[in-house]
Amino acid sequence: MASQEIERLTAALARLPGLGPRSARRAVLWLVKKRGQALPELVDALSAVRDTLVECETCGNIDTRDPCGICADHRREDRSICVVEDVSDLWALDRARLFTGRYHVLGGRLSALEGVRPEDLAIGSLLDRVEKGGVDEVVLAMNATLEGQTTAHYIAERLENHPVRITQLAHGLPVGGELDYLDEGTLAQALRARRPVD
Repeated sequence: MASQEIERLTAALARLPGLGPRSARRAVLWLVKKRGQALPELVDALSAVRDTLVECETCGNIDTRDPCGICADHRREDRSICVVEDVSDLWALDRARLFTGRYHVLGGRLSALEGVRPEDLAIGSLLDRVEKGGVDEVVLAMNATLEGQTTAHYIAERLENHPVRITQLAHGLPVGGELDYLDEGTLAQALRARRPVD
């Protein structure tokens, strides 16, 4: 049996996405073996993030400053906004380095089963951004799930009376797939082949 402190660390790591109890134990054993160098670096990095992490008030991205690095980048195109469900989707698309516009994070997707309603998402602030003017295109980059497509259709309906072109990622994305797990090539093809929403 490991000590109570080691079990607590293992349990904390096991709650992270993609890590189960076995992977968490392996990570803890590695940290214990490398505790002279790895543990202080990890503790410092976690402390720095805990103390400086903020949500961007403009787009909803997570960064250590507000506005975030993407919103503060004057080289980015202001006339197009790419709408994503979560920050992980924003990061996945931005890694591909093909979309040079701005982003908007909804903070989830509509789901009757989970009780997520339109007012629970950042749809109102998206509409505010579009109504301010200067936006020509809204790219709906929802995950290719039933809830993702429902969310995309709802937003498209809300934007119907605004003078913007509404596009979405091509349906070459796998059904049930999530943006964060796709490779850059697939994301690049989906962005290039975006089309108007019917």
